[in-house]
This record gives sequence, structure tokens and C-alpha cells, in this order.
Amino acid sequence: MRIRKSALVEPGRNTLYGAFAVAVSFFVFAYSFRIGQISILMYYAVWLPLVLVDYRFTLGRLGASPQFLAFALLACLSYFWSDAPDVTSRAALQYLSHVVCAVIAARVIDARTLSIGAMAGIAVILAYSMLVGGYVYDALDGTYSFVGAFGSKNQLGFYASLGVLFGCYFALFLTRGRIARLLALGVVLLSAASLVMSQSATSMLATPAAIAMIVAIAALEAFSPTHRRIFFAAGLVLAGTAVLAALNVGAIDMVLGAFGKDSTLTGRTYLWQQGIAASANTPLLGIGYAAYWVQGFSEAERLWNEFYITSRTGFHFHNTYIEALVELGYVGASMIVLPLLAILRLCISRLLSEGDWTEPLLQTGLLALLVIRSFFEVDILQPYVIGSFLLYYCWARAKEPATRQTVPASPPRQMTFGRSDGIAGQYNH
Repeated sequence: MRIRKSALVEPGRNTLYGAFAVAVSFFVFAYSFRIGQISILMYYAVWLPLVLVDYRFTLGRLGASPQFLAFALLACLSYFWSDAPDVTSRAALQYLSHVVCAVIAARVIDARTLSIGAMAGIAVILAYSMLVGGYVYDALDGTYSFVGAFGSKNQLGFYASLGVLFGCYFALFLTRGRIARLLALGVVLLSAASLVMSQSATSMLATPAAIAMIVAIAALEAFSPTHRRIFFAAGLVLAGTAVLAALNVGAIDMVLGAFGKDSTLTGRTYLWQQGIAASANTPLLGIGYAAYWVQGFSEAERLWNEFYITSRTGFHFHNTYIEALVELGYVGASMIVLPLLAILRLCISRLLSEGDWTEPLLQTGLLALLVIRSFFEVDILQPYVIGSFLLYYCWARAKEPATRQTVPASPPRQMTFGRSDGIAGQYNH
């Protein structure tokens, strides 16, 4: 049996395989701690063989964009000054290979295929969690939280957030089919129910913000590039003013109170203080990638004990930048900010000009979700997690030329938000 190369590596023509690969990856990211390390081989098996199919297209251009590997290479180099070199070397090589897989995915998977695979994978993940129905007691606030098949309500909330985002995005911008929209709506409803049951304040705040950003930016499509820049700048000023006003009237405490939280964010502020104090000893390059939360190390054992983490694994400072600062110092923290700024710049440039907005809209929404969560969670620093995969996917995908970003599966349709000529509102079906 002969399989066409385009069915595997050509964006827009590899929907069947691409959606399957994305769904498998999401499932592995969610439940590898339950299935075991053998599941990681499934993740590698759906992406790495594509290099053999077309090396030049998948990885051949990686040398021209070495910035994709900057943080991962620094993590590998930290072996030489790490407090736990064996742990650092293993985790860093895993992260490096994880980034490579995400870059491969960005070369061959367009927004439509990613959305289909994501919705399929998330539907299975959340349905399984609903069936398992696990609850965990939080000793810090004295409540029980629904975690499903996950080990944390925040991870369940993250996948639920992604389900809502991908489902809404697909229904609004990628399909006109009634059945397809109903299926996407089903994923949104399942995800929304899981989100509410998780009681994850971070996810419940980040999700509507990300979707609102997608819709607001999409509305700008009705205007010319000049007017888009004016409205975009005005929106930034208004948003900044609103945030400052909210801080002055104590809106944060009111929002936290609505979720049953206090100003300490259930111990997060204490963790931040501990992280900043730990980074003071090695401010430039840190103590080594993944070298802090190591069993037998006194400070890690102390914090595990204080936060009732009996498993003595799977804990962090609940802030991406503080975690990076502790492990890789100011250099590492700067390098993890690099992809966030790069995606933002590339997306804004694409969104404020003429052309297809489909992919930049998704990348902007995912970036908003990751950035909001980055102040309270650590989603993008570890290998084999959905956050870091989507981060590097978005970065590599945003750098793809606009003419190669997607191949329509059918003749393009028009979706107009305000102009009657329809020129500004073209999306690939």
C-alpha cells in the first residue's frame, strides 16, 4: 500500500493523520503519569517518523531558526552547574526532543487540523475524567476539588479551557457545516462543565479572557489596516486603564472572594517569596534545570511537607517566571519570555495587515491563555505537557510564510464582520 507524502506532511491535505497525531499527543500529555513512560513513545512515534518522510520540510529549516531551541539548549548546558546533574541531563534532553516534536508539528499541521485533533483528544480526555470522577481534598483551604483522572484540578481546568477555546474557534471561523458546529458545541459544553466542576479560578478567569480577545480582534477585520492599528492601540490603552482602575478599587480581592480565595492565593504568594529567596543565591544561571524539586534536597522536602505533598513530586512555585529564575536564573527567565514576545509580535504584524487571519487568531488566543496562566501556574517549562507543546507550535507556526500556512480542503468561504464587499473576511474552510 502506497501512501502519498502529502497525506502525512502537507498542511491542509493531511487532516486525517494530523488530527490523529494531535489527539494522541494531547492524550499522552494528559495521562502519561497514569499510563506510564511507554506512552511517551506513542508521542514520539507520531511526529519523529515524519522527518524521514520529508526532512527538508520538517526539520531542514530549523538551523535557520536556532532561537526555537535557545531555552532547551540552555537547560542542557545547565548540567555543568546543576545541583542534581543526573536529573537535569535527563529532563533537559526530554525537553529538547519535546520542542523538536512541536516544531515538526508546526511545519505540517495547520489551524484546522490542530483544532479537529485537539477537540477529539480533549473530548476523550474529559469524558474519561468524568467517568473516573476523582476528588482530592485540599488541606490548605479545607475543600474537595474534582480532578477527574488528573492529579490536579488546575490541569483538569487547563484542558477544559482548551476545549472551550478550540471548540468556539472552530465553530466560529473554520466551518459552516451544521453537524460540525454541533460537534464543536458538544466539546464546548463538556469542557465548560468540566471547567466549572474543577473550580480552578485560574482557568475560569483565563478562558473567557482568551475567547474575548479572539472575538475582539476578529471584529477588527471589518476595517482597513490603518484603522485596525488605531483601534488596536486604543484598545491597549483602554485595557491598561481598566486594569489600573481595577487594582485601585480592590477588584482582585473581590474576584478572588468570588472563587473562595484570599489574597494569599491559597499559599501561592508564600511560594513566590520562597522562590525569589532561593534564586538569590544563583541569580544569573540558577541551580540547574529541574534541579530544585528533587527528593532528598532539604528545601524541596520542607516545602513538600508544608504544603502536604505526600507524593513529594509534581510541585512547583506556581509562577512560570519564578520557576525559571530558580532553575536557570535571569538568563533562563529571559529565554522563556522570548517565545511569548515573538509570538505576540508575529501575530500582531499579521493581524494588522491584509491577508488570512485564521491562524493568527488561534495563536493569539492560545498565547493569551498561556500568558494569563503563566503568573499562577507552570505550563511551559516541562517536557511532555500541553502548554510547552502549544507554545513552541504557535511560535514555529507563526513564522511560517502566510502563503504556506494552510491548504484549503475546499474552496474558501467568506466571513464578514462588517464590510459588505467581503474582501476582509476570508477564512479557509
